[in-house]
Amino acid sequence: MDGQLLPVLLLFLLGASGLQGQGQGPERPSEDLLEDTPGEEVPKEDGVLVLDHHTLGLALQEYPALLVEFFAPWCGHCKALAPEYSKAAALLAAESVTATLAKVDGPAEQELTEEFGVTGYPTLKFFRDGNRTHPEEYTGPREAKGIVEWLKRRVGSSATRLEDEEGAQALMDAGDVVVIGFFQDLEDEDVATFLALARDALDMTFGFTDQPKLFQKFGLTKDTVVLFKKFDEGRADFPVDEELGLDLGDLSRFLITHSMLLVTEYSNQTSRRIFSARILNHLLLFVNQTLASHRELLEGFREAAPPLRGQVLFVVVDVDASNDHVLQYFGLKAEEAPTLRLVNIETTKKYAPPGGGPITSASVAAFCQMVFSGKLKPYLLSQEVPPDWDQRPVKTLVGKNFEQVAFDETKNVFVKFYAPWCSHCKEMAPAWEALAEKYRDHEDIIIAELDATANELEAFTVSGFPRLLYFPAGRDRKMMEYKGNRDLESFSKFLDSGGELPAEAPTAPFQEPLANSSVGPREEL
Repeated sequence: MDGQLLPVLLLFLLGASGLQGQGQGPERPSEDLLEDTPGEEVPKEDGVLVLDHHTLGLALQEYPALLVEFFAPWCGHCKALAPEYSKAAALLAAESVTATLAKVDGPAEQELTEEFGVTGYPTLKFFRDGNRTHPEEYTGPREAKGIVEWLKRRVGSSATRLEDEEGAQALMDAGDVVVIGFFQDLEDEDVATFLALARDALDMTFGFTDQPKLFQKFGLTKDTVVLFKKFDEGRADFPVDEELGLDLGDLSRFLITHSMLLVTEYSNQTSRRIFSARILNHLLLFVNQTLASHRELLEGFREAAPPLRGQVLFVVVDVDASNDHVLQYFGLKAEEAPTLRLVNIETTKKYAPPGGGPITSASVAAFCQMVFSGKLKPYLLSQEVPPDWDQRPVKTLVGKNFEQVAFDETKNVFVKFYAPWCSHCKEMAPAWEALAEKYRDHEDIIIAELDATANELEAFTVSGFPRLLYFPAGRDRKMMEYKGNRDLESFSKFLDSGGELPAEAPTAPFQEPLANSSVGPREEL
């Protein structure tokens, strides 16, 4: 993960998933091709099939379970995935899993990207039994073992059927978090719901049973899903509603909530689980773990967690570890620890406790209550206004001077919201500088930029990089988003027309997303 953090806390994680291909799409002449080229072999690279519009049809006929990555040679996320993808291919072969990995160069195969609704790179789609029209969107991790496990739970069983106490105990010993579904009738649709959930919950081990002796062993009299864990309270039960049955969403939230530690220490290894927990409120305790006085605060922090389980995720951040990006996101310095911050990862609103009192179980609970009752206002990050902010052709905006400049009634202000790590922002930088130079003598036009990773605005949230917004002169505080090509000519036409794009102007091809879903970041088309 990059050292800079996006203004959406989800970026502790990974990025946004693609849209699933819908509909049949363009018809493909695969049958004719097969007739013309009998016995043709699909090429491989590091154990991964290399496909194009011709060989995809061949591969779909030959391989009943095919995971296809649509990549772009220039995409950094694709380059990061490549070695893990090759490792996964080797693991699948070593474990004799009946699934095959393949890849398609998206920019070189535009027909295929259009057919399958590819909107960013990398996008991975899973094809079963040669079905070309309805592939499943890949939703798993981007590391080799996770890819393999995701596939194994699709080509095989997602849960182990348990017949006796020995089998149940062996399963429970196999992992830190084990989920067993106790169902009196294995033909009930609740079992299908349970197995469907198990296909995607890769960090848990699943089993199911209908054996009365196992019901008795675990003190159950009706259908129940039980989560066993080797930490905290050790077990959590989810009774199946006798009238409504097993609700997939409710069960999923229950398992995610109770599979988490009451208090999780933030690290690169735990960040994925933290942000996939679907708990919107995250309470962070910043401490220096090398100091005994700081470590003593952990007990009180933990004591406040049980009543808020499912509503608040408790996280400890060690400021002495490699967590500078987390500190930066909250506008903190290491020497300010110990301190608390609460963030809602959906709204990105951040809260700090008032005053500087001690951190205890009671003060932690009181802080949360103040936030939830609306008695505490969120704070916004802003850098200080540079002394020379208006001396260059491209003016430098920060949170503290944005309103004054962007909504100046006498100026037409064109602003680039960027992230320092964003490759697309870097690519368009020369054109933006040239634009500012071209219009530097126009008193009514300002070309500006704002680092959206270090400055937050009350009026709106930046949802991707680069984002280009135009604020025309006037009292009505209008705001228009520019979505044309990112070159000097297109920018100039936009400004000269008073903020209008020509009807034939194409939209900008790339924008880096803020959010990361379970499959990690992608280069958006």
